[in-house]
Amino acid sequence: MRMNSIFPILTIIAASTIVLSAAPAFAEMVAYKADLKSSTEVPANDSKGTGMLDATLDTATKKLSWTVTYSGLTGAVTAAHFHGPADMTATAPPVVPLSGSFTSPIKGDVILTEGQTTDLVGGKMYFNVHTAAHKDGELRGQVVKK
Repeated sequence: MRMNSIFPILTIIAASTIVLSAAPAFAEMVAYKADLKSSTEVPANDSKGTGMLDATLDTATKKLSWTVTYSGLTGAVTAAHFHGPADMTATAPPVVPLSGSFTSPIKGDVILTEGQTTDLVGGKMYFNVHTAAHKDGELRGQVVKK
C-alpha cells in the first residue's frame, strides 16, 4: 500500500525534472559601443570627424545589430566595416563588411560566427569608417561592452 502512494509523487518529480531540463536557454542581450575618432586610427589622422557605434549582441542567436552615427568627415563614406581580431594599436582585416547606404545613421545586423563572437566579447574587434581622403580609415573605435 505504501508503494502505491509514493509512485505518483515520484512520477511528478520525474516529469518536472524532464520539463525543466528541456526549457530553452534564455538569450542575453549585451550592449556594445565604439567611440569613433581619428586619433584612434592606426596611424592617427587629423580629421575633425567624430562618430559612435551602438550595438547589441543576442547571445543565443549570435545576432549583432548596430547603429552608427557620424559627422564632420572630410567627404562621403566609401566603406565601413568591423575588423578583427586586433587590439587598439593593431590593424586587422575586415571581418564584417557593411553594404548599402553609408549615410548616417548606418543600421544593420549580421549573424556572427563563433570566432567573430569570441573576438567581439574579448574586445578584439574595431569599427572603421573610410573616406576617399582617408582610404585606410578616417574614424576608428574599439568595440567594447557598455
